[in-house]
Amino acid sequence: MANVQWRINGEYFEACSCDSVCPCPTSGLAARPTKGFCDVGLVFRIDRGLHGNTGLDGLCFAVLAHTPGPMGQGNWTVGVVVDERASAEQRAALTAIASGQGGGPMAALGPLIGRFGGVEAKPIKFEMSGMRRSVSIPGVLDLAVEGIAGANKGEPIYFENVGHPVATKLALAKASRSHLHAFGIDWDDTSGRNNGHFAPFAWSAS
Repeated sequence: MANVQWRINGEYFEACSCDSVCPCPTSGLAARPTKGFCDVGLVFRIDRGLHGNTGLDGLCFAVLAHTPGPMGQGNWTVGVVVDERASAEQRAALTAIASGQGGGPMAALGPLIGRFGGVEAKPIKFEMSGMRRSVSIPGVLDLAVEGIAGANKGEPIYFENVGHPVATKLALAKASRSHLHAFGIDWDDTSGRNNGHFAPFAWSAS
């Protein structure tokens, strides 16, 4: 599917096991995560999307990862969860996009992945309201984040011009709950201290 042209846009958020603010984006992935390792869930809702002739509007997917040390040192474990509402063609398209096999931003992370845990199809409930984002994937992922308010209390503080595979402008957030149990990754945190981000995103094959 590497030669198929595709384009998707929508909303994304993430939470990771680092304390807020995560040192990875500001260090070019060279900094040691605050707990020594990083567990992270990135969740995407596609508002408009087309992979070849296959429409992807309204579907969701998640990329789950564990890194045993600084992200830039590689040896990541990565798994993908695709929306169970998707048809076989849509699941194949989402897998190609989320894994990087179809090109696009995730392809650049390929050399860092030591183990690809596979792909699972699950119900994905993505919710957003104001500066809050949450996702529920039964038995796999339960994340909730809230933006860190800036001078305008109704708007989050932003990272801008940041090197990140999803977007160059990210809202800063903290996670109120983080539960990830899939692909050999087990992470639970309800301290309210760990890092989060959210942003609109727009990806394409090249």
